[in-house]
Amino acid sequence: MSLETGATTAPRTSLSVEEARNRILGAVSPIDGWERVAIRDALGRVLREDVIAPFNVPAHDNSAMDGYALRAEDLPDGIGERSFRVIGSAFAGRSFSGVVGAGQAVRIMTGGVMPAGADSVVMQEKVRTDGEHVLISAGVQHGQNVRRAGEDLSEGSVAISRGKRIGPADLGLVASLGLAELCVARRLRVAFFSTGDELASIGSPAEPGQVYDSNRYTLHGVLTRLGCDLVDMGVIPDRPEAIETAFCSAAASSDVILSSGGVSVGDADFIRTLMDRLGEVNFWKIDIKPGRPMAFGRIGNTWMFGLPGNPVAVMVTYYQFVMDALLKIAGVTPLPERPLIPMTCTTAIRKSAGRQEYLRGHLLREDGAWEVRPAAAQGSGILRSMSEANCFIVLGESQGDVAPGDTVDVQLFDGLV
Repeated sequence: MSLETGATTAPRTSLSVEEARNRILGAVSPIDGWERVAIRDALGRVLREDVIAPFNVPAHDNSAMDGYALRAEDLPDGIGERSFRVIGSAFAGRSFSGVVGAGQAVRIMTGGVMPAGADSVVMQEKVRTDGEHVLISAGVQHGQNVRRAGEDLSEGSVAISRGKRIGPADLGLVASLGLAELCVARRLRVAFFSTGDELASIGSPAEPGQVYDSNRYTLHGVLTRLGCDLVDMGVIPDRPEAIETAFCSAAASSDVILSSGGVSVGDADFIRTLMDRLGEVNFWKIDIKPGRPMAFGRIGNTWMFGLPGNPVAVMVTYYQFVMDALLKIAGVTPLPERPLIPMTCTTAIRKSAGRQEYLRGHLLREDGAWEVRPAAAQGSGILRSMSEANCFIVLGESQGDVAPGDTVDVQLFDGLV
């Protein structure tokens, strides 16, 4: 109650997007368990221990250019052009065994080990040849065009840090160190199911009033891309005993449970009530559109996310809340950034302040400039709009209407969807 006016302020029953994210990421923690795998099988896996360089990379001083290796002191400034006798060659994998002396040069290829006595490389485009000699102008800098031993990695240094999710470049880096295996975290095990008597499974005819379940296939796609071990529990009917059985079975065998549907306040919405009875509910409402009803909590030692039933709301809540939580549980650190890019909006958008909205958008290039427009249909059940879009238009909680030409924040699908 306000001391000045006597007015009563109603308590806030839902969280902002940022508060919900912080609650989730502050609660979850990495799973235990690891295994050693061949590097070809490590793509997308999470490193459980640092990768240490067993030797310098590169192992020797080598040439960064095709050209001629020589002593920089033989070409001081002010002497003009000088002739050098070519005494041999050095190729990648085939070194020159002699020593470069005054007035001498060695023909060298990119990656070739620097010959003893030489300290610099002059690129071949700046050299004139004359039989067994080359003519080179003064002004060579000591160490030019030379890659030093250990310049990329020094022996004993960390090549890749624990907690990183291995990508294609990491595979190449590990191979360059001569390592055949990596220690990675075990795969995250995720059980998922849809709830609703109105849902029909594909491959069977839908009864009057039924729709085909799409959410399990969306979740199968995003979870497979994340590299999880999956337990697809199918469609669970809207009966408390059936949902309770599914919860108990999933909690006994999985690290995380994802459900879709049944999380609101309807007569057949049992998810939140059962979560509360079997475990605990951290929160279940977020100031977001679409996806306001989303429950987060745990059943025993298993984390539980009760996602909305509308197909687009499932995808929005997964990408904004669940995906980073799964990465943290899998052991990823630090979590990847999700940048918001300012972009000119071509179309007016109606919005009331009070919740953060995620619209499906089309990022396109017009007259040499990038701009964004919302998809034509924004209903939370219109999955086609998600399939055709390439970004989210993110409108903040306090933001109102958008006029054509206004700047909005855009979150790219690339790397997400």
